[in-house]
Amino acid sequence: MMGERTVAQEALFYSFSLERHVPGDHLLRSIDRFVDLSGIREHLKPFYSETGRPSIDPELMIRMLVIGYCMGIRSERRLCDEVHLNLAYRWFCRLGLDGAVPDQSTFSKNRHGRFRDSDLLRRLFETTVARCMAEGLVGGEGFAVDASLIRADANRQTGGPGSDGLAPDADSRAVREYLAVLDDAAFGAATPVMPKYLAPANPAARWTSAHHGPAFYAYSTN
Repeated sequence: MMGERTVAQEALFYSFSLERHVPGDHLLRSIDRFVDLSGIREHLKPFYSETGRPSIDPELMIRMLVIGYCMGIRSERRLCDEVHLNLAYRWFCRLGLDGAVPDQSTFSKNRHGRFRDSDLLRRLFETTVARCMAEGLVGGEGFAVDASLIRADANRQTGGPGSDGLAPDADSRAVREYLAVLDDAAFGAATPVMPKYLAPANPAARWTSAHHGPAFYAYSTN
């Protein structure tokens, strides 16, 4: 006969191990073996104040970024939610079961502030490439690139001819970054031609119709 679901009395104490819960073949386990973030705090030390309340651990936020990149989570808000809920993500971030996940605004301000100002992400990328070379995954003697277009968050109606330049009162973060690297070899040498149209919201984006459809502002990523 059909039985009823038995609801057991809640236990007073629980024994739960994240280490046993995460499968041995989980992608994050494979990545964790090679993640070395021991030098992050020393590298970021000049960008933190000597006074005030303790900050969010920068290694935690870098591990969250790794999860976002590997799992295709593009939204910072969703990333914070997923790390809060997913036990494998908590294990990778060393949060345990009750560790607090940074607020989305805190996460965003650090990524756009300290991480950008300290060139930390470039340093991590170079460290990763060096580790791949040491492990024999890449030779480091040659490389090839294939660009992809990423649509920029710029309204096609607000742009203007590139010859007109930017408005004198334009002072957003995107504009400041664009002006700061105009003479840089890595940026200027790659764009020697005057852009046909310029978007004030994303001046580094370029007007393109490469997809053989309506033109739009985009970045070329390699």
